[in-house]
Amino acid sequence: MSFRTDPASISGSIAPIVTPFTDDGSVDHDSLRGLVDWQLANGSDGISIGGSTGEPSAQTIAERAEAIRTVAAAVDGRVPFLPGTGTAKLDETLELTSAARDAGADMALVITPYYARPTQEAMYVWYSTVAREFPDLPIVAYNVPSRTAVELAPETIARLFRDLDNFVGVKETTKDFEHFSRVRYEAGPEILMWSGIELLCLPLLALGGQGFISALANIAPAAVAEMYAAATEGNWRRAQEIHYGVHPLVDLLFTETNPAPVKWLMAERGLIASSAVRSPLIGLTEDGRSTVTRLAEIGADYLTPAPAATTA
Repeated sequence: MSFRTDPASISGSIAPIVTPFTDDGSVDHDSLRGLVDWQLANGSDGISIGGSTGEPSAQTIAERAEAIRTVAAAVDGRVPFLPGTGTAKLDETLELTSAARDAGADMALVITPYYARPTQEAMYVWYSTVAREFPDLPIVAYNVPSRTAVELAPETIARLFRDLDNFVGVKETTKDFEHFSRVRYEAGPEILMWSGIELLCLPLLALGGQGFISALANIAPAAVAEMYAAATEGNWRRAQEIHYGVHPLVDLLFTETNPAPVKWLMAERGLIASSAVRSPLIGLTEDGRSTVTRLAEIGADYLTPAPAATTA
């Protein structure tokens, strides 16, 4: 099946993996390949890279395009691949989206243009331009106002969905529960919606969500995937058990600015070779490490074993 031609089939837990760097600051493609294999071995229903957890604004366009190609090759069609291709500049967004399409991506996640604070009409023009440039590639808006200082309104999302055949949905990374509901109301039940807020992943399924694109999958892919499966199978008791059980791990993610905490823990567990982040972020502080260690111990039952631990 081609996921690109059937975007409604892209559901479940889509893991937005970190972009690992070496200690000297370059992109670690070996760790990227290992992360993809580990994610798929532990139940993730799809892979994404280039969202907030992937530090896209700290990389060059060439670096991001090469990481997309590496991940696409590692995924090799086994599950849907949904890279983030948006930037604050239209030409760069088109360049990255072209690279993703050519690499075999099934869908492109395009963040709202950040810093400039465009109007709703300007964002309609922005997404229309991207979608019309790539008519055979499904386009999903990435709405994350805490990072971009602008919110894509439900009415604008619905207008794009009505007017453009390949504008298929939105990744909602907002804590405004009502926003999600209004998008669904305005656009109708055919629009595809994924939650990017960890503690809203489960409740948003009840409103018609397609699944999750949750940073928690970087350390707990099996638990996140099981929560989705349990809910869709009607086992809400188990889904709720996981939802509440992972609370300490969600707190862990945001001990300091994401992804510094999760990268540190992943490096400690042998999932990536280095915990390095790029400026303007800094590595996890000593106090942060203590907090992450404590929260990881509390949520240990929901951490997915690292490869070395699995084979020990």
